[in-house]
Amino acid sequence: MSEMAHCNSIAAQLRALTTARVGLGRTGVSQQTRDLLDFQLAHAQARDAVHARLEAAALVANLTGIVDGLVHPHAGVLRLHSAAPDRTTYLQRPDLGRNLDEPGRASLAQLSGKGELALIVADGLSALAVERHVPPLFKALLPCLQGWRLTPVCVVEQGRVAIGDEIGLALGAKISVVLIGERPGLSSPDSLGAYITWAPRPGRTDAERNCISNIRAEGLSYVKAASQLSFYLTESRRRQLSGVKLKEEANLLKEG
Repeated sequence: MSEMAHCNSIAAQLRALTTARVGLGRTGVSQQTRDLLDFQLAHAQARDAVHARLEAAALVANLTGIVDGLVHPHAGVLRLHSAAPDRTTYLQRPDLGRNLDEPGRASLAQLSGKGELALIVADGLSALAVERHVPPLFKALLPCLQGWRLTPVCVVEQGRVAIGDEIGLALGAKISVVLIGERPGLSSPDSLGAYITWAPRPGRTDAERNCISNIRAEGLSYVKAASQLSFYLTESRRRQLSGVKLKEEANLLKEG
């Protein structure tokens, strides 16, 4: 086998393992047209994902049906909004996406103490990820939550990860899980992330959270994500902490 053929064979094997752009062909000193067009399409899809609006009413209806079928009793699904009034403001002012607007705060004021686990869904930087992956993830996750008392599920428009701290505190939850659309990449415009926080309250740092990333058909499956979430929730409640310390202990448990 010639050196060129050997290189092409290695590149083909790598492309079979990943959606990353490896071993791209060349035409002289330039990329091939098909690869350039594929890159431009991926870039456009990533931009569209960032700017897309969450169909919140449809998602609330969908999740209500799922929760009705899998959880009894439950407190329903709420639709909330951050302090960012629109998508443009949300992208320019990350701080506003970390806090609820006044109507949202008022709607939660009467619900404190209704449960110990708050499930929060936020559009983040990819509404597409939330719409595609949250409903099937819920179907895989809710059966794993036997023994947990759930607060109302909250669907937040124009929300960022830290908005779960304010919501969790308002609901009196011991622990919160924020399911959120992650920043799109050039091979993953619809990646969903999950952030677990023990004793949520404003001021929590990223080091005090555990993150499960890349939940989607081409990444971490719904069943595996649900299993990991269940593990972290159980250990977080047992140890009464989350974040770096919990991750270190989890690694020790796996090694043991």
